[in-house]
Amino acid sequence: MKLGFTAIALAAILSSSLCVGQSALAQQQQPAVPDAPTPQAPRPLSDVNGPITPGTGAGDQQPGPSSSSSPSSQQQPGSQSQAVTSPEKDTVQTAPPETPTAGEGFDKAAKLGTINVNFVEVPVTVKDAKGKLVAGLTYRDFKVYENDARQPISFFTTDSFPLSIAFVIDQSVTSDVMAKVNESLGAIQGALTPYDEVAVFSYGHIVHEQTGFTGAQSTRLPAVLALTKATGSEMLVPVNSGPFGPCSITQNGGCVDPNVQRGGSAGGSQGWDPIPKEIHTLNDAILAAAKELSTRPKGRRRIIYVISDGKENGSKAKYAEVLRYLETNKTAVYGTLVGDSARWGEGYVSRIHLPFTMYDNILVKYIHATGGTADSEGNVNGIEKSYARIAEEARNQYTLGYYSHQPIIDGKFRKILVLVDRPNMEVIAKTGYYPSGQDAH
Repeated sequence: MKLGFTAIALAAILSSSLCVGQSALAQQQQPAVPDAPTPQAPRPLSDVNGPITPGTGAGDQQPGPSSSSSPSSQQQPGSQSQAVTSPEKDTVQTAPPETPTAGEGFDKAAKLGTINVNFVEVPVTVKDAKGKLVAGLTYRDFKVYENDARQPISFFTTDSFPLSIAFVIDQSVTSDVMAKVNESLGAIQGALTPYDEVAVFSYGHIVHEQTGFTGAQSTRLPAVLALTKATGSEMLVPVNSGPFGPCSITQNGGCVDPNVQRGGSAGGSQGWDPIPKEIHTLNDAILAAAKELSTRPKGRRRIIYVISDGKENGSKAKYAEVLRYLETNKTAVYGTLVGDSARWGEGYVSRIHLPFTMYDNILVKYIHATGGTADSEGNVNGIEKSYARIAEEARNQYTLGYYSHQPIIDGKFRKILVLVDRPNMEVIAKTGYYPSGQDAH
């Protein structure tokens, strides 16, 4: 009995030793279980190398082999569609612009133009194929480029702005054309609203300021327009030789009768008189009107409205100097072309300038560069309607705004291009501007 108990105890000891040995062998063969991963701080956004990069959005470039080898850089199912940029996605206009409520666009634009020196305001007129104004466009329909780089639109409104108009009337046109212009001047006031203001200039050989800015519906304006009426010029055929010339009989290049030659009996002159040059000081007149407009409050539409045939000769100011002043002071030129420039065909030919000759129609260059519009009218009824039509176009414009990234102190010209994503649309806007430190005041 004692021997049986001893055998049972020995068997138990051997079984326990065998289990301990097997457990130790299993621990040697099984790898150690690692601890839980230590929490890591998130990587900075500037160091993101995935398919979506801050500032550039989702790119078309797929991760390389080195990045795909690690488990952390492998794409999850469905992430490939997010890495490809949709062709309709706009990567420039990422946020809608500031759109003030109706009636507050003028005040907001004036405030932005005063506080932010680099804020650029671009009035835009859009017409269809028939020349009618197009309404109902949104900021998504426009694209604005400065120096060929697209700019995100930060301000957009369709509100009407009050107009500050400087009327410039050409008194050097022929008498028949001047008579039509005189008869049409009474229709100017009917095209304006009580919120507008008007100044009147006239020019021939010299420039006259008929009145400074006054209310568009004041009783002063009709009186000033009545005083602006003129007779025009008589376009006679100049004669400086022959039987009707100043010296009908000549001998050896001089008059036989010294009393009729230039200089009288003292002589010393040829037997002919030079043909007098035509004087049309259009540049000086536009510059004088622009200087008066530069004193008007910010936010108002600054417009020079010229009633002329567009001829220029004899001005002290040069075209390039006047245009730079207009583009610096946010002034647009509109016009009604009369006389020779209003005739079909001849009006287009007159825009071609021959060197060392008078400019036959320089007005269209001002209008195109500053974002204005022009009408060509040959009768009184057409001239009267052009006043209302052009005033309507100047009043019903889309106003776009963006912040330029160019330094304000360089004083260089910035080219502007405005496009509309719709077919058969005519977009009228200024072609560029010069920055000015006056915008900071």
